[in-house]
Amino acid sequence: MWNFGINSNMNFPAPVAAVGFLAACAGALLSLCTLAMAAFVRKRQVAQLTLLIVACGAFVYFGLLFGFSLGSRDHLLAQGEEKYFCEMDCHLAYSVLQVKTEPSIALTHYVVTLRTRFDETTISSQRPKDAPLIPSPRTVQLIDSRGATYSPESAGGTSLTTPLIPGQSYITELSFRVPPDAKDLRLFVTTTPQWPDHVVIGDENSWLHKKTYFAL
Repeated sequence: MWNFGINSNMNFPAPVAAVGFLAACAGALLSLCTLAMAAFVRKRQVAQLTLLIVACGAFVYFGLLFGFSLGSRDHLLAQGEEKYFCEMDCHLAYSVLQVKTEPSIALTHYVVTLRTRFDETTISSQRPKDAPLIPSPRTVQLIDSRGATYSPESAGGTSLTTPLIPGQSYITELSFRVPPDAKDLRLFVTTTPQWPDHVVIGDENSWLHKKTYFAL
């Protein structure tokens, strides 16, 4: 489970964030239905009360969303340190094991060895030990000091979407080519952003949220 002591893609408890998002969606849908009914039967006071409740709920939700985003900080992890990914539970941990470089005049070739590990200590006693987990799609980029991003030109080893069982891990080698003047490179591994991520409290893909990177 998520806690303050781990490096992860969340700075807010993932189960609470998921429940909060679903509750906000359900509340918005219910409010729209109530407003439509109030308009149909011409109950102005009901409509006003509903709008007031919606405004208060939105104020609380977006206050938490931007509060945890503005309170977040960038983290730079050393080789071997792990970044956990919390969807509901924080099962998967990623770490950079090795970085190889091949300088050239035009472009510098980087090969980053990334490990994906299913932390067996994060599962409950009721979960079957042989039940696989399919990782969510990941976006991987190198980012330099100017904010320029570089995507992998190729990947070797095991695909990042390969299922794992508790205690299992695998290695993926990611190949990048970057300009020789690119400085202070760091690796960013994140869940491929989809629209709900931007409005999930504490998610590093949410608006204005800081990130957790790997140092090269």
